[in-house]
Amino acid sequence: MSTMLRVAKKEFGVFFSTPAAFVVLGAFLAATLFVFFWVETFFARNIAEIRSLFEWMPVLLIFLVAAITMRMWAEERRAGTLEFLLTAPVRPISLVLGKFFACLGLIALALLLTLPLAITVSFLGPLDWGPVLGGYVAALCLAAAYIAIGLFVSIKSESQIVSLIATSLICGLLYLIGSDTLSAFFGNQGAEILQLLGSGSRFKSITRGVIDLRDIYYYLCIMGIFLSLNIYGLEKIRWADNPASSYHRSWQIACGLLIANFFVANFWLASLGGFRSDMTKGHIYSISEATRSYLHQLREPLLIRGYFSAQTHPLLAPLVPRLRDLLAEYAVAGGDKVRVEFVDPAENPDLEQEAGQKYGIRPVPFQTESKYQASVTNSYFDILVRYGDQFETLGFRDLIEVKAQNERNLDVDLRNPEYDITRAIKKVLYSYQGGGDLFSSINKPVALTGYFSADELLPEELRKLKTDLLALTNELKTESNGRFTATVVDPDADNGKTAKKIKQEYGFQPMRASLFDQNSFWFYITLASGEQVLEIPLPEDLAKESLRQSIQAGLKRFTSGFAKTVALNVPESSPPMPQFGMPARGLQFTALKDVLSQEHVVTDADLRKGQVPSKADLLLVAAPENLDEKQLFAIDQFLMQGGTVIIAASPYTVNLNNELSIAPHKTGLEDWLANYGISMDKKLVLDPQNSPFPVPAERHLGGFTVRETHLVKYPYFVDIRPDGMNEESGLTAGLNQITLNWASPISIDQSKNKGRKVIRLLESSNKSWLSASTEVQPDFDQYGELGFPIDGKQEKHLLAAAVEGRFSSYFAGKASPLLKKEEKAEEKPKPEGDKKDDKEKKEQVIVRQLDKSPDTARIILFASGSFLSDPILGISSSVMRSNYLAPVQLAANAVDWSLEDRGLLSIRGRGHFSRTLDPMSKQKQVVVEYLNYALALLGLALIWLIRRQLRQRTKRAQLAFLQPISGRV
Repeated sequence: MSTMLRVAKKEFGVFFSTPAAFVVLGAFLAATLFVFFWVETFFARNIAEIRSLFEWMPVLLIFLVAAITMRMWAEERRAGTLEFLLTAPVRPISLVLGKFFACLGLIALALLLTLPLAITVSFLGPLDWGPVLGGYVAALCLAAAYIAIGLFVSIKSESQIVSLIATSLICGLLYLIGSDTLSAFFGNQGAEILQLLGSGSRFKSITRGVIDLRDIYYYLCIMGIFLSLNIYGLEKIRWADNPASSYHRSWQIACGLLIANFFVANFWLASLGGFRSDMTKGHIYSISEATRSYLHQLREPLLIRGYFSAQTHPLLAPLVPRLRDLLAEYAVAGGDKVRVEFVDPAENPDLEQEAGQKYGIRPVPFQTESKYQASVTNSYFDILVRYGDQFETLGFRDLIEVKAQNERNLDVDLRNPEYDITRAIKKVLYSYQGGGDLFSSINKPVALTGYFSADELLPEELRKLKTDLLALTNELKTESNGRFTATVVDPDADNGKTAKKIKQEYGFQPMRASLFDQNSFWFYITLASGEQVLEIPLPEDLAKESLRQSIQAGLKRFTSGFAKTVALNVPESSPPMPQFGMPARGLQFTALKDVLSQEHVVTDADLRKGQVPSKADLLLVAAPENLDEKQLFAIDQFLMQGGTVIIAASPYTVNLNNELSIAPHKTGLEDWLANYGISMDKKLVLDPQNSPFPVPAERHLGGFTVRETHLVKYPYFVDIRPDGMNEESGLTAGLNQITLNWASPISIDQSKNKGRKVIRLLESSNKSWLSASTEVQPDFDQYGELGFPIDGKQEKHLLAAAVEGRFSSYFAGKASPLLKKEEKAEEKPKPEGDKKDDKEKKEQVIVRQLDKSPDTARIILFASGSFLSDPILGISSSVMRSNYLAPVQLAANAVDWSLEDRGLLSIRGRGHFSRTLDPMSKQKQVVVEYLNYALALLGLALIWLIRRQLRQRTKRAQLAFLQPISGRV
């Protein structure tokens, strides 16, 4: 060991004895920074990561290692010191390992000089240090393999130039074997074998932040093979002039067996995928506990089948092994309840026919081109999840995310495969259970209580409904195996004590059949489980089957094994029809519906009838416009039932059709929200921390006007970062950035919300300000970079909030809007000659009105009406060169958070989401770039100073040693 350390120290010192060392390290750092900032256009990518640095590291290390190792043995040969070393009483292994660790120390020093780059990026955005650490570990492992190759080549050559070229060629070939360029010519299986042999593919795996034993051993294998050959090469030089003997043959056999073991073990470990460490933030490449909880709910076998073609798009091919590894973890976690299969449809015609006919899985034509030809490849990249008779399919559009680096280069990666696959598992699991035993997923007993007046006080329709209810409860008791009970109570039977109690606790009020009817009665139904109490709304048609659906919807609120229903209310709209010259009318919310329907049942909520669909578990109102009393009554009563109402609204409406403009408008919710101490100011928030926006501009050239579109910073697009999010709530899980467009500040009156829980969800930066102007076109000539004047105080403004607790109805003490309309209809004179009076028995309108809500009621308000709409999402996607869905992801988080479905919410928070950089000017970008160049030079200067101090100390030590000797002489 001491000999090895002395050799390493000597080689390390020799390397820095000439200026060539600083030239090599300086060239490496200059190339690294140039690639990072210019070739990979770091600021244009707008992502807080240094993956682009490690993408080029295998190539840069080839030349760096070749430059360092070329002289290790070749210089010994040239100087004639190799024979002296071989005849010295030193074991060859000490010499080889000493030079090896000296080279590895030099590489570690070079990598250390790139660390300021990662630190700089961490100040510019939320950098995940797991992949950074993995990248440096991968770089050291790759460098160790390259060094072993370089030392072997150096001992075979007397020329440093030949050693440099040969090392570069061998290392380059090893890197090329597993690269996408070569593997694209082979099928999936052939490509996976090549990736097992290539150094670059293994490198990419570790730079993701996952330390896999198979990848580490691969580099140890290469290192062991070539170090063994290096030691054998030294021994062979020692035997050069000696006749062959059994000792020589034993060395050859031992070396051959050692190399064979290294090589074979690499393939043996390829099937072992459990020995790895996920160092990413949130462990995004590991199966989560939430996924395991869904797998533990399985009662029948679950099939997960991957359809992957041998020939596919070159950008998709590297993702297939990662999906295979992930699905293998599902098989391990699910045990005998999960079966995972991988199919190449081209080799299985029967399964291909089944995939197309039964599951709707068909090949996708991908157009590919190279310098030699352009072609179209029809391939499969799909996953099937089947449970019982339910199934879900995931195509490549569901599994990947694409970000354009520039006009020609695309960055394709898996979006969040665990979330996508687990979401599909949850959907088929809940759909299958939804057709089965409802009570199997209810843990606590459920009690139904009917608060009904005596039959003589009830209208005829309700007497019949009461009979149907009693019949239904008897059926449910039989199905529940003791988990369901039913009780009927007359609130007036005990001198009104029960009536007083349900008024105070639930806000129930006596019902009437019409506005002027003096007879009142009680007809309310509740479900209770533990401390949770739900009020079951009466079906609109008062039919038995509708009542059954309402009760089942209520029972599902107590379970975790059934899909929830989201009632979505959006304004009426129509898509654009350019062929007729007709622009789009209103805002479309297709993306919002698509994202919500991935996990829940989404139903359109027409509030004009004064009711929210009885099966709804949550109500989401987006961009409301002039809601009337009946629509407001529907929202209010849903809240009184203990439901959650999510609102995305603004006091302004946006026109994007011709010229960008905004105008004040009424949502119809102003008074209703004010009743609960919530209001939106009739102003807009402007923030210097904002997202860019393509703004039309005009240039006048003489008498000719040119219309252009410029991408500019737009203060009305408030860019909210983690410091403006309430991350403790969990509602912003998986989101590092969200843009609210044309948002208004929210004010909450604390005096009206005593006893309720108020959560501030989103806030603007502390430099934002307010404006009441409707002029939203920027004027950069007059107001500089921001384009708008800064008026008033600059401070944080609340842009989203949640209020939870007991609420008193806005309509408490008022006549129901439904009864009002009915009375007006009665006052209309009947047409003469109407012969159907005997058949037209006036239908009574049964209206119940709740005045108080339980503790579970919740209002979530986002102060922007357009940020969830398709046009705004399309604008943001075009600016960011990716499919920007952060706003609808926020809405989906709010839905899951409200429905207390925290499983998928936690997985979504672990997902692969782009970590965008903090906004900065071009001047600041230039400063950051040149600062890193300066830090690199400073690092080299520091090494030079340390080297100088060490040399001076060595000289002083030598003089101190020689001075007594010279005195004696």
